[in-house]
Amino acid sequence: MRLALALLLTSSLPFAAHAYEPVEAPAAAASTATADAALLQFLDAAFDERTALSPESQTHLGLKTNYDRLDDYTDAADVREQELAERQLKDMRARFRPAQLGERARVSYRLFEYEVERGRESLRFEKLRFPVTTNGSPAGAIPVLLINNHRIDTVADAEAYIARLKDTNRVMTEVAAVMRTQAAAGVVPNKVNFAPARADARKILVGAPFDGGADSTLMADFRKKVGALDAPAAVKEKLLADAAAALSGPFRDGYDTLIAAIDEIEPQSKGNFGVWNLPDGAAYYADRLKGSTTTDLTADQINELGLKQVAAIRGEMEKIKQEVGFKGTLEQFFDHIRTDPQFKYSNDDAGRDQYLSDARAIIASAMATAPRYFSVLPKAGLEVRAVEKWREGTASTAFYNPPSADGSRPGIYYVNLVDMTQTQKVQVAGIAAHEGAPGHHFQIARQQELAGIPKFRKFGGYGAYIEGWGLYSERLANEMGVYKTPYDRFGMLSLQVWRAIRLVLDTGIHSKRWTREQAIAYFRANSSVSDTDIAREVDRYFNWPGQATSYMVGQLKIKELRERAERELGPRFDIREFHEAVLSEGALPLSILEEQVDRYIAAKRR
Repeated sequence: MRLALALLLTSSLPFAAHAYEPVEAPAAAASTATADAALLQFLDAAFDERTALSPESQTHLGLKTNYDRLDDYTDAADVREQELAERQLKDMRARFRPAQLGERARVSYRLFEYEVERGRESLRFEKLRFPVTTNGSPAGAIPVLLINNHRIDTVADAEAYIARLKDTNRVMTEVAAVMRTQAAAGVVPNKVNFAPARADARKILVGAPFDGGADSTLMADFRKKVGALDAPAAVKEKLLADAAAALSGPFRDGYDTLIAAIDEIEPQSKGNFGVWNLPDGAAYYADRLKGSTTTDLTADQINELGLKQVAAIRGEMEKIKQEVGFKGTLEQFFDHIRTDPQFKYSNDDAGRDQYLSDARAIIASAMATAPRYFSVLPKAGLEVRAVEKWREGTASTAFYNPPSADGSRPGIYYVNLVDMTQTQKVQVAGIAAHEGAPGHHFQIARQQELAGIPKFRKFGGYGAYIEGWGLYSERLANEMGVYKTPYDRFGMLSLQVWRAIRLVLDTGIHSKRWTREQAIAYFRANSSVSDTDIAREVDRYFNWPGQATSYMVGQLKIKELRERAERELGPRFDIREFHEAVLSEGALPLSILEEQVDRYIAAKRR
């Protein structure tokens, strides 16, 4: 981030910002300003051109263009997007020379090249990606889009909502066709996927106008939004009638089509296997590891890294076990945390409300102390919400939804409270730190607010950086005083070992051919995570090869860079400046992040 903007955004904070300027000298910056501005304009136009292919992305950004359409879910759509990206890359290389650009613009140039090249490498594996799994499907994603992102400010907006309900039939037909084509080629999802995916799809079809009950989730959302419109009663009544007809007609037809495909393909599934069982599975997994970690680490290297981290974190856990006076083995302490009622919420609405209240209090505590650790804070708000009932079966344990580009929608930290008997109080603070503050919200919302970087960097990212920051934030929260008890710190360590276990399990499943039972047994032996979360997580690793490795690989790199800065700067090290160096350019591949931090260190040593 430019110095002037950094100072502007921190002027109201109670702690002065000792900002640094990791960019060119004024004369050099002036000489590249015209080319830099031209590249920024070019890349933003390229982003807009690619976004124009995705009505759903436009809505996520807070735009109302193509508001009456959903995305194209065919394989051909992905080919068209890559072809467009290739044309844009060729055009960029013809028009711009990196040597004539400033430092920030050169990074943008390199990142655009990187993303197009990664897209090209990954496209060959397109037919190995399952559109319906326990990680989610269009059956859940479309209602989420309509409820959380489709604003109704006018009658035309309401009509667009209805059009999207109708368009759902096309989407489900396309997805069902992809599933059948994959199955015909021997690419069939694991057995664990079918029942949860079917159940979540059916939950959408509960309530009016699908049956005689109260309004279904979507009908209730539409009725509420239309009710707030400034429009004649007769117009509102027609909108409600049209929505009911769309839901009971084409919308339901689409869901029936998807459920029929699930039913048809399920008998073809022979068990639960890693991607080694798929055609070209080894190459596919190598591609996924490269994409998730932004490194060239092999599966064996990542597996060994995971084993070492599990052992190290277990040592930290042993110390807390002794601190609280528990007599017994670490495995017995895990069972104590899993089963003792003092670590549970009541399994009812009161327990769920208490969890949400506790999570909000933790985030408030982190926000209060954040100016001591950050020179710039995100301007977007942050909310904590429970996952909606109709997608609890395919939603992960916790996740973050970014704010809209225009600031009209806050960042949202979602938590899955499907079964409070499996939810642990000791983990509440650590999860809130990761998903909310100072984790994903401080990085992702802040990135969207950065000035001077192209849109593809504002709204894109790299798993190793994003999840690495989230995991780093769990330990940072301890420094910030967020954890009030030894059990809170143990909960944080249980989350840390969870991510170390992921390195072992992801590579175990997809490279070493571990079974689902082996993976669950290893997970349970090395953590206090609940059995429900363990099963949900293991299924996630089966369905999302490589992604689970991003967290700890990224965290260890940020930790390494911080230790380097502390060592080389000594008393001149300032934690706020280090965090600004990490966050001020948005998400980066880890090698480019290292260059960024090295520039910060060099600037401070002048």
